[in-house]
Amino acid sequence: MGVTREGYAFTGGVIALYTLVTVVVLLFPSLAIPDTAVRLAALLGLLSLSIAVITVPFIPVMTGWLGTPFIRIHHSFACAGLLGATLHPLLYAWSVASAAVFLPLYGSTYIFLSTAGRVALPLIYLAAGAALFRRAVPRYWRSLHLLMYLALFLAVVHGNLIGTDLSHPVVMGIFNGLALAAAGVFLFRRYPKG
Repeated sequence: MGVTREGYAFTGGVIALYTLVTVVVLLFPSLAIPDTAVRLAALLGLLSLSIAVITVPFIPVMTGWLGTPFIRIHHSFACAGLLGATLHPLLYAWSVASAAVFLPLYGSTYIFLSTAGRVALPLIYLAAGAALFRRAVPRYWRSLHLLMYLALFLAVVHGNLIGTDLSHPVVMGIFNGLALAAAGVFLFRRYPKG
């Protein structure tokens, strides 16, 4: 089974999103190269995780379009997202020479939400770990895996409040649109019709 015209269109759309986000970051680079790498890791990781989440309701369609098992596609985006989500704080911690960037801050609602990536990261690991070890926790893995939706929400809020790139209208539109699509997928999966 080969890739269909729709599969090529989907692939082209995904490549266009990655390219557009990367170009925006590179057109407005940070003064320090590591800071640009921090931004790229965050955006490309969040983009990958969002695509992994949003495509879940379309398992049969995606399999037909791309001629490959959906789980392989899903895991490819999920792994790329985990890599970006991991590199973002690691590179930032390295650039500021402090591991404190991993600790959540609770001084106020604004401080908590603006640094919500610190909470999102362990949620991402927990959600991914639940899927990885689903045979060990067959009763709970799906519930734990749903934490990815909360993690995506927190990451987008974090990016909107203090992210350099979400002030750019194109990037803001892409990531807030992806967050809304992910919320729609969550509601669709949680409260199916009938």
